[in-house]
Amino acid sequence: MSRERLVAGDYDYLNLLRSSMSEEMLKRLLRIPDPELHRWVADIISVARPSSVYVNIGSEEDFEYVRRKALLNKEELPTKYPKHTVHFDGPKDLARDRGNTRILLSSGEKIPLINTYERVSGLNEIKKILEGIMSGKEMYVSFYCFGPRNSPFTMYAVQVTDSAYVTHSENILYRVCYDEFVNQGPNLNYMRFLHSAGERDENGWSKNVDKRRIYIDLEDDTVYSTNTQYAGNTVGLKKLALRLCVNRGLKEGWLCEHMFITGVKGPGDRITYFTGAFPAGCGKTSTALMSDTVVGDDLAIIKEFDGIARAANPEVGMFGIVDGINPKDDPEIYEILNSPENEVIFSNVLLTDDGEVWWTGKVGEPRKGINYAGVWWPGKDNVPSHPNSRFTTSIRYLKSLDPKIDDPMGVPVGGMIFGGRDSDTLPPVEESFDWVHGIVTKGAALESERTTAVLGKAGEREFNPYAILDFLSISVGKFTELHLRFAEKLKIKPKVYGVNYFLRDEKGNYLAEKVDKKVWLKWMELRVHGDVDAIETPTGLIPLYEDLRKLFEKHLSKEYPESLYEKQFTLRVPQQLSKIERIWVIYSEIPDTPKILFDVLRAQKERLENARRRYGDFIPPHTFAKK
Repeated sequence: MSRERLVAGDYDYLNLLRSSMSEEMLKRLLRIPDPELHRWVADIISVARPSSVYVNIGSEEDFEYVRRKALLNKEELPTKYPKHTVHFDGPKDLARDRGNTRILLSSGEKIPLINTYERVSGLNEIKKILEGIMSGKEMYVSFYCFGPRNSPFTMYAVQVTDSAYVTHSENILYRVCYDEFVNQGPNLNYMRFLHSAGERDENGWSKNVDKRRIYIDLEDDTVYSTNTQYAGNTVGLKKLALRLCVNRGLKEGWLCEHMFITGVKGPGDRITYFTGAFPAGCGKTSTALMSDTVVGDDLAIIKEFDGIARAANPEVGMFGIVDGINPKDDPEIYEILNSPENEVIFSNVLLTDDGEVWWTGKVGEPRKGINYAGVWWPGKDNVPSHPNSRFTTSIRYLKSLDPKIDDPMGVPVGGMIFGGRDSDTLPPVEESFDWVHGIVTKGAALESERTTAVLGKAGEREFNPYAILDFLSISVGKFTELHLRFAEKLKIKPKVYGVNYFLRDEKGNYLAEKVDKKVWLKWMELRVHGDVDAIETPTGLIPLYEDLRKLFEKHLSKEYPESLYEKQFTLRVPQQLSKIERIWVIYSEIPDTPKILFDVLRAQKERLENARRRYGDFIPPHTFAKK
């Protein structure tokens, strides 16, 4: 396809490249036999006007060069451990910017619930913002795989940025695949990401946040990001690539998901693989790490092979929320983040004057230092470490890393999990009746209380279908239809589960502990293979008390009183009906919603109303029959 140009008309782009790059860097770029790529890089140089260009081919010398430049530019600050650094985004750049993140569409097109912009207008605007934006800075050009090598799952990407921090992050999070570009040349279909932090102030923060833009051009598989440093807005292969991946999956009939991929051990040597989707701050990373093996903690590409759904992780790193990580609840990740031998980039934590990194949950008290808003000392009126503080590190440090992370064919999916923050409606774990029921009532109907990972007021309940609404580039109606069509190709459909770790009692106390999710995982694993029975309720299948009691004793060595089971698994009919009403209203405004979604919701509403007539508003689990 002919790709979007930043500079109109023909010019001697090779001469421009020669005059802008060292001989070695030019040689690296021209080894890739793709003139269109060369022209694109030249266009960027012509418009953004960097002072130098560095082509990252993935050698250890390249990695070290980028690390040094991040420190030299003060994009990252040193700590007491040479392999640990701290990055600060600035107080106005601490989360994904929903308002200025837009899908570029042809004139007249709209997508319900998704922020869009007319494509030509958006491209003209971003080109103006890019003029001279890299002046005085070095530009980095990098080549990555979005998936395992030599895999039918894998997509490819070029990242161009003036941020050593962004390049450093991507070198940790993804496989550098320069050789694939050299070997395949113009035959390689790749995504393009162009980013600039823009002008930075004396603190190193992006100065012109009023010109912060994140524009996703679906027609061209290209994303433009300007005047921002927060990784969710800038690291191209993260949530920016997810939007492009979703769009390609729609065209080709497979799923690109905001999901972890983990293995849960069952009886004997059996491992069952699950994917799981949770909005930010809802237990996604901790659930992944509570599993027995980890293939991926955030993104999943799911395709059908021989009638089986298989999933692959496009990443090899973790970009997770560090706030709240502590040695009791998160022992493995806590150990990884505190090991001097592991490479870690911390963002928006507290960096103390003596070079310690501190976040909420870390052992010890915070001391004077600098944080996301500047100088901090005990007693100052802002929290020492931001609630959306993050860590970037390699997934290969995990003791529980599954060797299949590099398997070109991924892993078979036995179950799919959806979870959000819900204080008053859903039980800790519930199995859907079948794939369609699960996709509609667990995935498409997912709601969650907002966290600090996005700009806006925390605590408000939000509709977040599949935990991917912020990253959808297509209608949620089409995305739901895609899930239903995808399963038609499957001989064995994964079971679908809903989980909720945030149910509270009448006093506002959580009814489950963080570690309890291990039991919910073990129960789901047994259910995939039919090893335990379940109780059929109007909204799905829930565990028997005796099965959970045994699992709590076996895996957590703790008692599980029946009184707690009743509180957790009581059917809250009024709240369930209210949820159905909210979801119905939303999808009624989405023209391409498949009719079956309303059929499933209507049937669930009728079951709930029938149960209420017989048993009342709050129905204990033993009221229902075992299936």
